[in-house]
Amino acid sequence: MGLLFQFSAGLLLPMHLYWAAIISLAIVTAISYGWELLSKITGKGHYEIMDAVFSIIGGLVGMGIMALAWHQLY
Repeated sequence: MGLLFQFSAGLLLPMHLYWAAIISLAIVTAISYGWELLSKITGKGHYEIMDAVFSIIGGLVGMGIMALAWHQLY
């Protein structure tokens, strides 16, 4: 997820890779925590904050891989 958003943001903002990373992190965080919050509100599934934390960490790993690729290009 982080890799995809970092790639997309990098294409949209090619000269502002730091802003692209900040926007990607905000989207990854919102989706990860929002999914857990939806589970809590609807009562379907289980609500665990650590699931959101680990999803964000996974997104950061993907973002890091894509950031390394972008820096090789520029």
